[in-house]
Amino acid sequence: MGAPIQSLPDNLKVVRGVLRLDDSQIQSFPNNLKVEDDLHISNTPIKSLPNGLKVGGSLYLDKTQIKSLPNDLKVEGILDLSNTPIQSLPNDLKVGGNLNLSNTPLSKKYTTEEEIKAKYPGIKVKGKIYLFND
Repeated sequence: MGAPIQSLPDNLKVVRGVLRLDDSQIQSFPNNLKVEDDLHISNTPIKSLPNGLKVGGSLYLDKTQIKSLPNDLKVEGILDLSNTPIQSLPNDLKVGGNLNLSNTPLSKKYTTEEEIKAKYPGIKVKGKIYLFND
């Protein structure tokens, strides 16, 4: 059995299709990575995302250690940050689907979509913003 995946090659720039790394030991990605479909990295030890990350589908970050997002993050589908220690959002965040902030410090601080949009006036979310707490 080989060593668990902790990173991807620095020269990897495009993933055509879905990239599933849920429950892996992934800790980093190369800058300017483009995933043309969904990126699944739920329940991993990752703490940050690379600059220039573009996801053509949904980005699943639930149950990770992500505290912040890069300024130029663009996600065409759902962005799931539930059950993470996310502290803030970049003002230029673009999400083509729903933004799930349930069970995060942000969902404890803000209780409505309007509050989030007032705090981060530059974010663009085409779907709903979820702020549920268990």
